[in-house]
Order: sequence, then C-alpha cells, then structure tokens
Amino acid sequence: MSDVDVDGLVKQLLADVPPDSNDAATFLGAQFDAGLAWVHLPQGLGGLGLPRSTQGVVDEALMAAGAPRSFNTNPIGYGMAAPTLRAYATEADLARFLRPIFTGEQIWCQMFSEPGAGSDVASLSTSAVRDGDEWVLNGQKVWTSLAHVASWGLIVARTDPSKPKHAGLTYFFLDMQSAGVDVRPLRQATGDAEFNEVYLTDVRIPDTQRLGAVGEGWKVAITTLMNERVSIGGRVNPRGEGSIADAVRVFRENGRPPEYADRLMQLWVRAEALRLTNIRAREQAKAGADAGPEGSTAKLGDAELNQDIYDFCVDVSGADGLLFPMTYTPPEGQRTRSRTGRDHRYSYLRSMANTIEGGTSEVMRNILAERVLGLPPEPRVDKDMPYSASPR
Repeated sequence: MSDVDVDGLVKQLLADVPPDSNDAATFLGAQFDAGLAWVHLPQGLGGLGLPRSTQGVVDEALMAAGAPRSFNTNPIGYGMAAPTLRAYATEADLARFLRPIFTGEQIWCQMFSEPGAGSDVASLSTSAVRDGDEWVLNGQKVWTSLAHVASWGLIVARTDPSKPKHAGLTYFFLDMQSAGVDVRPLRQATGDAEFNEVYLTDVRIPDTQRLGAVGEGWKVAITTLMNERVSIGGRVNPRGEGSIADAVRVFRENGRPPEYADRLMQLWVRAEALRLTNIRAREQAKAGADAGPEGSTAKLGDAELNQDIYDFCVDVSGADGLLFPMTYTPPEGQRTRSRTGRDHRYSYLRSMANTIEGGTSEVMRNILAERVLGLPPEPRVDKDMPYSASPR
C-alpha cells in the first residue's frame, strides 16, 4: 500500500472528527479505524501495512492539530501492553484488544515487581500452578501503576521453581475483575495514589491468556521492559518544552537571580542533548528497529535530569520552595499524570520516583555497561541455581 495518501487520510480524519469538538476516545477510535494508529500493522489492526517510519509523519501532523495522544490516555496499555501483545498474542486477541487499548477504553497495568523482587524481578515468588486448561495464581505484586482503574493487567508468575529463576517464569494477561484479585492503593508523598499493591488469591487464568511458551516468561517480559523504558524516557518534546520549561518559568518568576543562571544553562544543555538523543532513537524506531539498550539510555537520562530540574526549581524558590501548595487536592482515581504544568513543589516530590520506576538507575547502568560497553557482568551466584534452592 505504498501509494496510500497518508497526508490526505490525516486531513480527512481531522475534518471528520475535529479534535476540539470530540472527546479523546471518539477521536482515537476514528484514528484507529482509519489505519493511523500503528501504520505498520495490517488493516483492521490500526494500520495500513506501511513502513513504520510513516507513523512519525502522522503523529507530527496530529500533534500540530491539537489531537489527543493515546499514550496520555493509556500509558501502560499503549507503551507496554500493545507492543507485547503484537509480539506474542493471537490474531484474535489483537483484534480484541488493540482498538480499546488505543482509545483508552481499556486501561492496562503491569504486574512484575513484588515486595521481595523489585530490581531483581526474576526472583519473584508469585506462583502459577496448572489445573487443566487453567492456571491458579497466588501471590502479591506491588507498585502497580493504575491497577485501581485497569481492566487488564500483564503479569509474570513462577510456574517451575525447580528451574533457575529466569527459566521458571511464564507470562500471562489477567482480567483485573477476576475473583481473587484485591487492589489496594498506596498513598505517595505527593498525596496521590496512582499505584497500588495487588493481592492474588486462587486467581484462575485460562491458558489462552498466556503470552509465549511456558517457562519463557522472562523472554516476553524483556519485550515489555524494553518498551517501557522507551515510553518513559523516549518522549521528544519541542525545543525548550517539557520539564526544562518549568525551570525557566520558575527562574523568571523569582527575579532571574544571577547566581542560578549558570546552573539553569547547564540543565538546558542537558535537556537539549537528551532531546536530540531521543530524536535519534525515534528515527531508528521509524526505520523498523526493535526497542533496545537505547531505551535504557533515555530512561536513565530523563529520570536524573528531571530530578535535577525540580531540585533547581525548589532552590530558586528559596524558603517558599519548602511549602507544599495548600490549594492542591489529590486527584482520586486519576488515570494519567502530567509531567509539566503543575506546581514545581509537587513535581519535585513526584520526581523522586523517577529513578526507581521502570527500572532503577543502578539497573539501567548495569544494562548499559554490559550490553553497550561490553563490560564484564556483575557476579550472579544464583543464576544457574534452582529457584527453590536459592536464598531469599
């Protein structure tokens, strides 16, 4: 379909469903039906069978027109669930899930981390025991963003404790309304409760909701994690926008104190260097490259820069920076969060999670050291040990 008039399709979409007079779900549904959601996918699955690079043309035109973005509506569904499903799900499941994921009508969450398995996710203990055509899950997950509003969740569980920890895992997708699923919100320093702990008690999942082969859950999980890091760190804002715009605004509002000018310029240079790096990674993705270690680079750089920017904002504000805004009301049941445009004192508190969520900065550095620089891996004494025999 190389002769498709993509520009014409975009113009027709904007004319038929003006973004300023339609809600996000309606517009995104029309975008999906027009094949402009993921243009490289087949027709009927949100695409047109075109080169992946064409998506950038579509996205830029829609963004310029003020159209809603699927990532903002359903960040985990769009950034993590959809790529994993596309890699491992059946055609029937793709037809069932991709459209409501793109429109945000089905919010998704990701259940990997556990109280005893954070940075070392492969040491998780949630079990899945086969019972005929079903699996019975028991265990606890934690730090599960949007679980309180999610329709579906991605989950990794241990199906064979006699094998080494990476080899005994299997990957599933779970209806969050299933019997035995108990979601409990966790209140954060900001006052929000955007993530949760999830308890699983005799939760039954049909084998048809397994992604990948039994025992290959780690392989599938890597697909999710690589796309997660790209979605967290790989955003490409226009020059001077995003978090750095908050730093400039706060600097101006506080009289442009000269003693902070050099520090602001250093942050600006870092923000621009990261933006250009992300543009390069985006161009590789447009050319058809799968998510790789560059996602870890983007995630690491974005997380630490974001913290430094809001640390600067608080410092520039002086004593006022120590006061949490009294007019702030925590948004109960929020689906998404904005990275910018909020009070910088709120953003400072929220940024503390950036170097933990989606993989800690320490984990990102290990990935880059081993997979990009070729440095020797850290010693892993339990790598080939049966999970049941490893110390915990």
